[in-house]
Amino acid sequence: MSSPVQTVHLTQVQDYQFEVDFGAGKPRLRTDEPAPLGQGSGPSPVQMLATAVGDCLSASLLFALRKFKQDPAPIRCELQAESGRNAEGRLRVLKITATLTLGVPAASLEHLERVLGSFEAYCTVTQSVKGSIEIEAQVFDALGARLK
Repeated sequence: MSSPVQTVHLTQVQDYQFEVDFGAGKPRLRTDEPAPLGQGSGPSPVQMLATAVGDCLSASLLFALRKFKQDPAPIRCELQAESGRNAEGRLRVLKITATLTLGVPAASLEHLERVLGSFEAYCTVTQSVKGSIEIEAQVFDALGARLK
């Protein structure tokens, strides 16, 4: 388990571009707002939020399946972050849809129904933001069958 406190440093490069430093030994990342504010030269904060949700859901699904010694690799995840105005007229992320696709057919995995019923509850990021943002997780197998 990782440390309870995670530190990330952001330094403005120019305009709305920031260099993100995750710490020693980890690659740096440059973020940017899309036009008209920024130049779109890196992922936006909304894309980073969606990435965090998708990465956490994917890791939670993988972890849950590996607990039963199942190998769903490679797991893929597509994310759609829907933005709009809230009741106060402020721009917010309203919904994130995560479409996870297993690398194998469902029939090759044991305990899949149990895993699909519980993996989201262990996703730290999703559970942290779902009070403010609707999160929908869909799961498909390698043959395109919708499992959740």
